[in-house]
Amino acid sequence: MTQNDLLNLNYSCIDSARENMTRLLEERDANYSLPQPLYNDPYLFRIDMEEVFQKEWLFVGMSSEIPTKGDYFTVEIGQNPVLIVRAADGSVNAFHNTCRHRGSRICLEHRGKVANLVCPYHQWTYDTKGNLLFAGTEMGDGFDMKQHGLKAAQCKVAGGFIFICLSDQAPENDFEEFLATLEEYMEPYDVDNTKLAVESNMYEKANWKLVIENNRECYHCAGSHPELLNTLLEWDDTNDPRAPQDFLDYYATQAAAWDAENIPHQHKSFGHRNRIVRMPLKQGTEVMTIDGSQGCTKLLGRIKNRQLGSMRILHLPNSWNHMQSDHFIVFRVLPISAQESLVTTKWFVHKDAVEGVDYDPERLRQVWDATNDQDRVLGEENQRGINSLSYQPGPYSTTYEFGVINFLDWYSQSVLSTISSFSKTK
Repeated sequence: MTQNDLLNLNYSCIDSARENMTRLLEERDANYSLPQPLYNDPYLFRIDMEEVFQKEWLFVGMSSEIPTKGDYFTVEIGQNPVLIVRAADGSVNAFHNTCRHRGSRICLEHRGKVANLVCPYHQWTYDTKGNLLFAGTEMGDGFDMKQHGLKAAQCKVAGGFIFICLSDQAPENDFEEFLATLEEYMEPYDVDNTKLAVESNMYEKANWKLVIENNRECYHCAGSHPELLNTLLEWDDTNDPRAPQDFLDYYATQAAAWDAENIPHQHKSFGHRNRIVRMPLKQGTEVMTIDGSQGCTKLLGRIKNRQLGSMRILHLPNSWNHMQSDHFIVFRVLPISAQESLVTTKWFVHKDAVEGVDYDPERLRQVWDATNDQDRVLGEENQRGINSLSYQPGPYSTTYEFGVINFLDWYSQSVLSTISSFSKTK
């Protein structure tokens, strides 16, 4: 078999995978888990990467992680290394982390600070706007440096959240409306005056969709998350159909206190993809620490009320977040393979807070370290069971697992839409 034969066979396999995915999504039972191949097949995973993670807006990090010129961090979106850098004019830019000479990665560390971006292979040098500054005289007199700047990825910042899109045709829909609301709801926290206190990275041997599904319900919480339930109320939001009257009364009391400080809290949804809602924590608790007491002596931004609850921010396909009075926590999920995902958790505090004096990083992370590991075990066991010959899709509870149903509806509609667009352009 020739190399061209192998290449054509590969293309044929991918086309077949697209057709198979289309059929599975169109024929799937509503309110049921997905057919097995959508959780473990390498070819369908590749379609997920191409149609979701290379086309959707992805949360990658917070602007306060790169506060000054030349600060950067890197992220891997499948096989696409990307760098996020603060330019001299203060703007946040995203570039494909690959040199325009021979394709080597430029920034090799997870985060750092540079005057310029220098490729370690042959020292091609770019500024923080991606312009090529130096390529050496070896390239000859006719070489046009202006044609060899770094390839940019689309990048938007709102409320301190950095989103990137690897596609030239980024989906809009209601994304701009979500960003405007995010800017408004994040204003009290003054993210520019926060700093990264601690970060964790956890590899989970489970498909990325199983990671998100687990996050979108608390049906499992009572049996799995004792540390988290010291402070967290199980209701997903103020529209949760299970929420009893005593919770609604408690929410109303808390909301009145938030209104007094002009703290936004009304539920805001943007389809199934984006949602913002402020929820109270258990009575008598302040933040998500092991005992519910303060995590940092310094409050964030203009906040004065320690009982601010948790403002939950959902962004599909890869992030959920908890904004609290004295620190906030952001979560990012990135697929590694059909059965492996990377879950990154970051804790932020006021930039003037002193470690060991105002906050203890180990105490900040205690609850979510335990919860993340518990979820890892649940996800991995879920994956192992799904891999069984006996697996068939099972029903979700429309009350306890409505968040999972919403996620899979969004996923199915999004993938079918992009596959259809792809087919029309062939």
